[in-house]
Amino acid sequence: MTPNVLAKKAYSQSAAPTRTAGKLEYDVIARITHKLKEAAKKGKKRGFPALVEAIHENRQLWTLLATMVADADNELPKELRAQIFYLAEFTDHHSTKVLAGDANVRPLLEVNTAILRGLRSGAAAA
Repeated sequence: MTPNVLAKKAYSQSAAPTRTAGKLEYDVIARITHKLKEAAKKGKKRGFPALVEAIHENRQLWTLLATMVADADNELPKELRAQIFYLAEFTDHHSTKVLAGDANVRPLLEVNTAILRGLRSGAAAA
């Protein structure tokens, strides 16, 4: 299963406890995703400082999400928690490749966009 599919699945199945903070989650992820997208548009030379900053923020976000789902008191289903943790690991690993110039930022954007879609559909269902 690809990270994009896992991201869609992870947030489309979210339980009620995550929906209460869904708007805040959505806003933070949307802001970071926008920064990633804008930095990537600037190109490697001109956009690299902005890309480094955006990737750093994205890594912080995913580290926080991984920490939250690793908590034994987290009420999300075990499978969903594992999927989110995997996405955090993928994001960290792929970010290293992007910063080294060995990969494109697109997969990071796709994961975040899939999460945003899932949060939006979860909010609509609530």
